[in-house]
Amino acid sequence: MSKEPRSRAGQTKRPGRAGREAASANETPIIHGAIPPRDVLLRFIAEHPEQASKREISKAFGLKGETRVELKALLKSFEEDGLLEKRRKSLVRPGALPPVTVLDITTRDVDGELIGRPAEWLDDAGVAPAVLIRQSSGARKDKAPVAGLGDRVLAKIFPAKERGGPAYTGRVIKVLDKKKNSGMGVFRTMAGGGGRIMPIDRRGDEMDVDADFTAGAKDGDLVEIDVVRMGRYGLPRAQVKSVVGSVASEKAISMIAIYAHGIPHIFPDAVIREAEAAGPATMAHREDWRSLPLITIDPADAKDHDDAVYAEPDTSPDNPGGVIVTVAIADVSYYVRPKSALDREAQKRGNSVYFPDRVVPMLPERISNDLCSLKEGVDRPALAVRMVFSHDGRKASHTFHRIMMKSAAKLSYQQAQAAIDGAPDDKTGPILETILKPLWQAYKIMTVGRNRRQPLELDMPERKILLKPDGTVDRVFIPPRLDAHKLIEEMMIQANVAAAETLEKKKQALIYRVHDAPSLAKQEVLREFLQTLDISLVKGGNMRSNHFNGILAKVADKPFQEMVNQMVLRSQSQAIYSPENIGHFGLNLMKYAHFTSPIRRYADLIVHRALVGSLGLGEGGITPDEEAVFDDIAAEISTFERRAMAAERDTVDRLIAHHLAERVGEEFDGRVSGVTKAGLFVTLPEYGADGFVPISMLGRDYYIYDEAHQALSGEKTGLGYRLGDTVRVKLAEAVPLAGSLRFDMISEGRKMPTAVRSFHKSGRRKGGETRRQPGTRPPRGRR
Repeated sequence: MSKEPRSRAGQTKRPGRAGREAASANETPIIHGAIPPRDVLLRFIAEHPEQASKREISKAFGLKGETRVELKALLKSFEEDGLLEKRRKSLVRPGALPPVTVLDITTRDVDGELIGRPAEWLDDAGVAPAVLIRQSSGARKDKAPVAGLGDRVLAKIFPAKERGGPAYTGRVIKVLDKKKNSGMGVFRTMAGGGGRIMPIDRRGDEMDVDADFTAGAKDGDLVEIDVVRMGRYGLPRAQVKSVVGSVASEKAISMIAIYAHGIPHIFPDAVIREAEAAGPATMAHREDWRSLPLITIDPADAKDHDDAVYAEPDTSPDNPGGVIVTVAIADVSYYVRPKSALDREAQKRGNSVYFPDRVVPMLPERISNDLCSLKEGVDRPALAVRMVFSHDGRKASHTFHRIMMKSAAKLSYQQAQAAIDGAPDDKTGPILETILKPLWQAYKIMTVGRNRRQPLELDMPERKILLKPDGTVDRVFIPPRLDAHKLIEEMMIQANVAAAETLEKKKQALIYRVHDAPSLAKQEVLREFLQTLDISLVKGGNMRSNHFNGILAKVADKPFQEMVNQMVLRSQSQAIYSPENIGHFGLNLMKYAHFTSPIRRYADLIVHRALVGSLGLGEGGITPDEEAVFDDIAAEISTFERRAMAAERDTVDRLIAHHLAERVGEEFDGRVSGVTKAGLFVTLPEYGADGFVPISMLGRDYYIYDEAHQALSGEKTGLGYRLGDTVRVKLAEAVPLAGSLRFDMISEGRKMPTAVRSFHKSGRRKGGETRRQPGTRPPRGRR
């Protein structure tokens, strides 16, 4: 058993509060009166800005005499390395927000919480950090002013306690200015000229537009507006600033999501100028690999190509039956340098955002679709990793190289798969034996290693929307999952692992892609649910992905297969970016970092810079300023990823709602995809759309909600509905702008197990007499 630290007088003395907090956060013992470890000291400064002067730090850690001199020298070295900067008498991390800051509330997160950013921020300081606004509850005596979207506020700033979201939280001290006088809405013509603006969400206000200020808008157009008068009586008045297009078109619908989620979509002039001025990369610090027949395999409609692959047998006698796999990734770090206009904009966006018929790119087309895209037959700079695998799929070694390459062929997934399946075309025929078959042989070997690793194997097919030329929905379909997809995915995963391993070996700080194990609370909910199906789930904190795979194998091809897949998915944590490595639970990997998509993800660009710098591969390496704010960058890009996912999902929901708006009253086959106290979520498999059935539409029985069984059961009849049930529903309402559907239940409930019917009465809800309560969508995630 460890002992308490002792003071010089020999008496047991506990560290101060700050020291105890730091020790708890880092699991590092803090000795009162001794200089704390570097990481503990930096974290203390970040989390206690009010105690960040040399005097307060000395006091917090009980430093006296010579140790105070040591502290002063250490803090000076932090300043010289760019890890800290001095503001008045306090030390702060570069880019850190002061304890009290003026914020502009710019958007909401996926949970509806307000997000603010500093009103004043230097362009060369990178992206302005996000602040999650904490609103006070009505029960508090010191209730803070209530802020809204678009407001400018004075806020008290606190470091966030939870990872994966904004780096800070804020409490509003004062609202300085109410919402800005601009927005979006749908224009409706009115008799006698002029029009009215209908809000794009249910919380907005209608506004009148005079005939002279319509800017040519037609009925049903999505428009950008300026509010010109907020009167005490009557509707506010607005003028149309620009017409986006018909609200029924995909362009307008994606624009709603872009606006609602605050996604930057117009590149500043300085960014465009910098991109246009860029020229082809040189051979400096590069190996010439242009003779190696690397090929790209991508979706048929891909416009940028950031990865290329090649495989060959390993001829070394020490590795019989082994293969060498080469993955080359576009060298974005050569063009996008730290603190450049391109870099600041890329960090502000965090990632590209993909809608059914448009992309909001992280980088301008000159970079993403031209200079960095690994085009067929064109010299392109790349960062390549050469990986050696044994015959049983174990990676024996790997090396990184900065190269100049020339893609030998641009193939689609379907094209490559068809060639392997015996139907080569004019392009794939000549390379079938020399390039494609060795790739598939390498994939076969890598699959042995993947099967031994046992990553989480959820069967959750993703639907795609095919649009008509006018931007409306043509059809929704599930594209087949080909071996060509799996081949590229596994090679990219192994390249990502190699990047993390190399940087760790070089003791280079990096941003990992991490995925925590399911929380004990979520495990217990899943365990109770599985027990209703007579399936057991191992207890304890040492959960592994193969435990879930065993469960998924048991339910394969059974009626409740989809239901179990949904519940296992809901039990999972969300993958995020972090400078602290906890491994990737879903992939069952201890070291993992995103390296393979720097054109569309800022995290990958950071990893590229770290590799270039730590391996001495030339210009464009990581800088001390960037390393100092890895915590903030990781939090930001995790938030931006969730923002993109929410915007993409909202656009799909609105498109489907528009598509079905003319079919109100029709019946559809559906599947129960969510069960709440307020009712049922039903998914239409044909469209991939989610709708809600209020409990009042289920019948006149008392309905009991059983979380363990994921069911609603009628108390008198014993009939009910359970997650995964196939049902028949009637479309009662479609609200295109909100992307919501409401159904009436047509199907009779099925007989529920006795355990459901005997559930305690405190969970009762009576059909027709219950209040509608919000439910939750089945979660979606990314690796």
